[in-house]
Amino acid sequence: MALSEADAAIGYLQGLGKLIRDPDLLIGPFLTREAVASSRIEGTRASLSDVLKAGEEEGEGEDRSDDIGEVVRYLHASRRGLELIKSLPITQRLITEVHKCLLTGVRGEERQPGELRRSPVWIGAGTHTLETAQYVAPAPNHLGELLTDWERFVNTPSRIPVLVRCALMHYQFETIHPFLDENGRIGRLLVGLMLISEGRLTTPLLYLSGYLESHRSEYYERLQAIRERGEMQEWIKFFLRAIKEQASDAAARAIKLVELREMYLDQSKSDPSRISAIVPLIFRNPFISVPVVMRATKVSDQGHVISWLKLRDSDG
Repeated sequence: MALSEADAAIGYLQGLGKLIRDPDLLIGPFLTREAVASSRIEGTRASLSDVLKAGEEEGEGEDRSDDIGEVVRYLHASRRGLELIKSLPITQRLITEVHKCLLTGVRGEERQPGELRRSPVWIGAGTHTLETAQYVAPAPNHLGELLTDWERFVNTPSRIPVLVRCALMHYQFETIHPFLDENGRIGRLLVGLMLISEGRLTTPLLYLSGYLESHRSEYYERLQAIRERGEMQEWIKFFLRAIKEQASDAAARAIKLVELREMYLDQSKSDPSRISAIVPLIFRNPFISVPVVMRATKVSDQGHVISWLKLRDSDG
């Protein structure tokens, strides 16, 4: 039941992505939601509005907090992964490239970006010693063979349903824990990349971390329960439930965004100015500046742009 419901939800989201005109306009908002939720699981305190206000390209100076910087780097890493998956399978080369992108220029940059760890790591809230660790990851000298087996499992055709394989892939990656830092964010990012690689999604509209963040304790407990008691079925059911909930939510949001976009475009048709050029900008990031609007519309009259923006804000 859980598998069929999750499979149907992903299938509907996939079909919706194919039917939507210009689905690329929705990718930015969905990737940003995923980046914020995935980062919050790891303790980063940055809201969606904080990240949107800062922007990906703007605000990289002293006004941008470390937390916002980490989310923005996750966005860059996500786009790097989406670019690589077009020509590469999910392998060590891909994950190290994405890891390097994720950790460049932010806190943790000293944690060997793009390199497999060369020292032991252990997991557990407040854990400072190996003796009290909740989980001790495999020794560094075993990473090569473990990742080779992991790659083989991920890329070899199988009768196991893709969604179940994604659940197993994620668990295996987190258990191997190949990097000193950011294994969680990389592992969650890989779920979307695997769905795209397997042809289950053509547009990255699934933000799985939204569910995992709101069920963070259970998420960690389910992973640990496999290691301690072999509770694989319980983990798979949890993962499939997350897929179903987030795919359904993503589909509903996509429909609403498309309807809103079409309404804005219809309204802009009666405007003699170049306001219609702003509509795509709003859906990429609702926090837009006067210079950005001037470039998009090729309007040099700053006063005119400011007046329009004030009118838009007053209209809600």
